[in-house]
Amino acid sequence: MASQSANLWVLLGLGLAGIFLVTRKLRKAVREDFGAFIEKLQLLPPPPPPPPKAPHPLTGLTFAVSDVFDIDGHETGFGHPDWVKTHEKASWTSPVVTTLVEGGATCIGKTVVDELAYGISGENKHYGTPDNPAASGRLPGGSSSGAAVAVAANLVDFSLGVDTVGGVRIPAGFCGILGFRPSHGAVSHVGVIPISTSLDTIGWFAKDPNILRRVGHVLLQLPYAVQRSPRQIIIADDCFQHLKIPVDRVAQVVIKSTEMLFGRQILKHENVEGYLESKVPSLKEFHSKKSNGEFKTSSTSLIANVMQFLQRYEFKQNHAEWISLVKPVLDPAISAQIYETLEIPDTVIENYRSIRDEMRSAIHFLLKDDGILVIPTIADPPPKLGGKEILSESYQSRACSLLSIASVSGCCQIAIPLGFHNKCPISVSFIARHGGDRFLLDTVHTMYTSLQEQVDIASKSKVSKNVVSKEQSAEIAKEKSLTNSARCAK
Repeated sequence: MASQSANLWVLLGLGLAGIFLVTRKLRKAVREDFGAFIEKLQLLPPPPPPPPKAPHPLTGLTFAVSDVFDIDGHETGFGHPDWVKTHEKASWTSPVVTTLVEGGATCIGKTVVDELAYGISGENKHYGTPDNPAASGRLPGGSSSGAAVAVAANLVDFSLGVDTVGGVRIPAGFCGILGFRPSHGAVSHVGVIPISTSLDTIGWFAKDPNILRRVGHVLLQLPYAVQRSPRQIIIADDCFQHLKIPVDRVAQVVIKSTEMLFGRQILKHENVEGYLESKVPSLKEFHSKKSNGEFKTSSTSLIANVMQFLQRYEFKQNHAEWISLVKPVLDPAISAQIYETLEIPDTVIENYRSIRDEMRSAIHFLLKDDGILVIPTIADPPPKLGGKEILSESYQSRACSLLSIASVSGCCQIAIPLGFHNKCPISVSFIARHGGDRFLLDTVHTMYTSLQEQVDIASKSKVSKNVVSKEQSAEIAKEKSLTNSARCAK
């Protein structure tokens, strides 16, 4: 009897061990794609033309699309199961996706977005938060989190996302890859779920600047043009003060690369706060002052407020009826904004739109046809999973102050990886005037290798400084020991 009981316990133990191993294998299988994909599919390009005709421009490349792009016969989920339940499958494919497939690329799936593509964290409680391949245990950034992760994990060559208030730039920065937000209106939004019409852009991710540019040439339908070198590269000194890592670690990399490629004479420095305050007169109506008149809200903070307001206001215009009818359960951080009552007079709306127009003119006047504005992509490293840091007012303020420059002006911006600091990706951004997309893509393509070389030099310099300091410390300790011995001898 005791023997049978012992055998029973052995079998039970083996059974539990088996269940544990199967569960572990299943977990591994589920996360093989880093949780990036909602659905796998395949859209194949047409056969390549026979020689001597040139192959399709994107031949051999694979891509994924965020779950806001329509694909014929597939559900467009918008990051929420209630949206899927209340909408039919798409009856056609978004022209932007079709253009890429016809250009020779193969689409392999749809990727995770924040709930209703509204947040900036990349979290989604319904479909799971994609794993950040560049910083394990940290947020991937949103709204186009899955699309960024698919590229960062080498699952695709490039991917599509929507950038409204940073939906491409933030995850590019958090995942250590390139992310391009084109000029507002440069790429068709047909067949894409809208978030905020006056801010939405169709952006894309890549690791290789050549692929980023090739995709740009196809989507932007850019005619051939002789490549121009920048005549001005402007460092936004005050924007770099937002950074939570050493400023020199980012700004000096850009400065050194610029000096080597184009010469020191094209480098300029600008206080963006003061510049926008003088060039965007409609902001004056939104300046808040203390009673003693000593404090006023910064111009970039005000522009960030404009961006956040337009996002909420236009999102509700697009989706308030559905939200009211379906009453979807939303993440508290998102629902607080979406359900907030916005009773704003028409005159105020017009003033916001004036700010947007003045911003575009101001950036154009600053950069002209051949200038680049350099800012941090985002001030903070990617927050840890499960933390509340990204929801704090100070975090949001720092992030939105930087992101609002391109979002409100409608200018184009590229997030560029610059290595790591404390095991977290670092990113810098280049901004060009509205319509300067080709110039911006070309400039980043030209500078990318040099920038990465400067990153390596900066990293090695830091290591060598640490080595020197250790040697110096040892030498000082040795000298102290000899001195003490001499004193004892006396």
